[in-house]
Amino acid sequence: MRRLHLIVGVTAVIAFLITGQLMRHHSPPMTALSDAVRLMHRSRHIYILAAGLLNLILGLYWQRRPRGWQFALQTAGSAFLVLAPLLLVVAFAVEPDRGFHEETLWSHAGLYSLFAGSMLHSVANAVFRQSARIAKKS
Repeated sequence: MRRLHLIVGVTAVIAFLITGQLMRHHSPPMTALSDAVRLMHRSRHIYILAAGLLNLILGLYWQRRPRGWQFALQTAGSAFLVLAPLLLVVAFAVEPDRGFHEETLWSHAGLYSLFAGSMLHSVANAVFRQSARIAKKS
């Protein structure tokens, strides 16, 4: 699982760099676009970075939890976190041209995926640390 998060994290950071270059060399220039379209490009660009860095950090520090249900929470959280950069790259490609009037389903799904994955990993880790403290006191 660590390797998967590392690969996804590095790939997403590279995607962040590519989307930055796409914005820099956009035709017409980004400054010529409406504020709404420019904001949507930039926000999706930053979301990709957030998803990439979260996966990268998790790839560096992920440790399998011994209990079955904690490992299940970790696995579900990892699935959400691996999916998030893909959804956000699609959001970068599709949503800015639609503007704010259309639903922004791709970015919503990507951000909710980041949130769900982070919370699942947090719960699995917090419960593990608390049970380790209780065992240490005994």
